[in-house]
Amino acid sequence: MADFLFQVDGFCPVCELPATFAARDPWLRDHFLCQTCNAQPRERALFSVLTQLRPNWRELSIHESSPGTAASRRLAEQAPGYRASQYDPSIPWGSTHPAGGWRAEDLERQTFADASFDLVVTQDVMEHVFAPDLALREIARTLKPGGLHVCTVPIVNKEKPSVRRAARRADGGVEHLLEPVYHGNPMDPNGSLVTIDWGYDIAAYWDSVSGLTTTIWTIEDLGRGIQAEYIEVLVSRKAGLPDLTGDVRPARKGLFGKLFG
Repeated sequence: MADFLFQVDGFCPVCELPATFAARDPWLRDHFLCQTCNAQPRERALFSVLTQLRPNWRELSIHESSPGTAASRRLAEQAPGYRASQYDPSIPWGSTHPAGGWRAEDLERQTFADASFDLVVTQDVMEHVFAPDLALREIARTLKPGGLHVCTVPIVNKEKPSVRRAARRADGGVEHLLEPVYHGNPMDPNGSLVTIDWGYDIAAYWDSVSGLTTTIWTIEDLGRGIQAEYIEVLVSRKAGLPDLTGDVRPARKGLFGKLFG
């Protein structure tokens, strides 16, 4: 492990500069870092998709839930319409933390007005939400028509069904259905409990509960430092489905030239 080194030169989509990407650990998802801005592969994948779909992202109104990455800092620095929120019950919901500057929001019960944002960004958040159906409906509600939810979430189950790992009890406690797993959390030194192991059925589930239309993007591009496990980017559009009615089935002829429908 100490001798492991994976290093590639390329262009970082997050800091938008020529960069060297290097890892001293074979788990590239967390360790294959841009040596300029410290972005991870999933952040570079997210920014690659974001800049392709919304090259004017700096001009848009953006809400990011639970930021804490190099990509979060880039959004905050470059987009005047950027709003950050954290799950912070220490202050009233909808208020702004006097020191941290984030707005206290419960992703499942947000205080933002309808159609507030062009973009909602979540980075490795949705595997920690107890009620993803409620969170996704709130994201859809707060998006403007034509808006996008752009997110990363580890799809650990791949082609297998998504599985709930933990659930809330009526008394407010937590029922662990599988062995507890925690990820890092800038708001809590104990970390964030993983509530769901998602599979590729994530897109169908999200669409069914939110009314959005979701596409899963998979990118591998060493020139942009995008190579690792679980770095898919999900894009959910608030646009509905296209109206493709109007086609007329042509009549067909039988053996003796008679027309049949």
